Amino acid sequence: MKNNESMEMYLETIYLLSKTGKKVHSIDVAQEMGFSKPSVSRAMKLLEKNNYIIFHQDGQLELTDTGLVRARGVYEKHTILTNFFMNLGANKSVAEENACRIEHIISDEMFEIIKGKVNNCDN
Repeated sequence: MKNNESMEMYLETIYLLSKTGKKVHSIDVAQEMGFSKPSVSRAMKLLEKNNYIIFHQDGQLELTDTGLVRARGVYEKHTILTNFFMNLGANKSVAEENACRIEHIISDEMFEIIKGKVNNCDN
């Protein structure tokens, strides 16, 4: 895995797939992300090495507590930024595409500012 952004994309994908209530396997991640099985397999080994996921004997992937916290954080950024862009007038597709790009590079300080603005819009 080349960088933090890739790691976060994998963690977010595992998190979202796990929210369906089904067991998540590497093949599910590969299909969801449109990546090759070997690429996903390498990434999963790195995530496991860094204590973000656990591989079960049946091949199921499970987020560790650390992985879950990180994945939830990325997902929160994604949803807040998507809502922010939609509040500015972007359609959902454009808002989500840009949120995906920005969620990995935005500073915590700027995210908290945007989050505050979005929360004020929702009230």
